[in-house]
Amino acid sequence: MRALYDWMVDSGHTPHLLIDAASEAVVVPRKHVADGRIVLNVSPTAVRDLTIANDTLSFDGRFAGRAFRVSAPTTSVLAIFAKETGEGMMFNEDAQAPAEAPKTTRSPALKLVT
Repeated sequence: MRALYDWMVDSGHTPHLLIDAASEAVVVPRKHVADGRIVLNVSPTAVRDLTIANDTLSFDGRFAGRAFRVSAPTTSVLAIFAKETGEGMMFNEDAQAPAEAPKTTRSPALKLVT
């Protein structure tokens, strides 16, 4: 996930994460969750203190003007993709890319890179 994130940023793209928000271990602003999932812009201009470790990811972000500390187990991350192209990778074969982006984002449907 970190390598894909770095590649997207280095390429001038905006990395987004699709996260399964069903687990209690996922700490996200719940009013932005749609269908049990949330899409998060994790570009360097959108978040602070992004940490992508082997077992968890976390960052400070703003939602509707309010600061919020987001954290989630990496097993809850369903995909990482570039906003501009929709290209990225799904991490859970049972996950399905959203047919259209949730109302809280303008991200395109995910295109898998092989």
